[in-house]
Amino acid sequence: MRRRTPILKVTAIFCLILLSAFKLQAPKKLNIVFIGDSITQGSNKADLQPSVYTLGYLKSKIPGLLVEESNQGHSGHTTFDFLPGQDDFKGTIQAADAFYKNTDAQLLFSVMLGTNDSAMQGPNGAPVAPEQYAANLKTIADSLLKRYPNCKIILNNPIYYSPNTYNGAMYLQEGLNRLQNYFPQIATLVKSYGSNNPNHVFTGYTEGFDDFRKDYQFALQPEQGKQGTFYLHPNKMGARYLGNKWGEAIYRVISD
Repeated sequence: MRRRTPILKVTAIFCLILLSAFKLQAPKKLNIVFIGDSITQGSNKADLQPSVYTLGYLKSKIPGLLVEESNQGHSGHTTFDFLPGQDDFKGTIQAADAFYKNTDAQLLFSVMLGTNDSAMQGPNGAPVAPEQYAANLKTIADSLLKRYPNCKIILNNPIYYSPNTYNGAMYLQEGLNRLQNYFPQIATLVKSYGSNNPNHVFTGYTEGFDDFRKDYQFALQPEQGKQGTFYLHPNKMGARYLGNKWGEAIYRVISD
């Protein structure tokens, strides 16, 4: 007598097939433009550039993925520097235009700006009020979406810096407080796009402030400033951690 396959087993097999089909939706070609400040820029050493680890993470999660990046991080720069017409925006467009020619690839922008916006004085436009910060981010995102209607944009929260941070620019506790006021602005902006232009603007890595505050002496470089040793830029371990977290956020978006 022929045995019947239990219905639960059939259901499980069917679910696995669906799950496999779902995972195949992730693109096999991905071009990423990273927008940010010195934290994104890293340095001339690849092991201090978070984006390098982001690409490694994505390749490990999506076998056969072809991914390229353009690191548009600029030390000391703010959201004002990336507004349309500014040199940073022109550089971003130049990189994205080259990527956008490849219609087989998903174009994605990973953004982490705000550290320099929060400073008490020094960087362009600083201190930037939370409402103005959100307006600048919206202008940048709107401009990118107008030029690249099929792109995806991920907005990451800025990470922690020590309250005595004071190098060429003055940050201190006032800046740190201001930085945290940017976080709800990012959340509100993403929610707005979710209603008005869905599937284009997403929340990225949001726990960076708490994560790096907890382990800042291990994940950030000690630097000498005008108020002693401060912590602002990731070291090798911090860059790897941040890059992997960016990768997790990107993977969530492109797998949906």
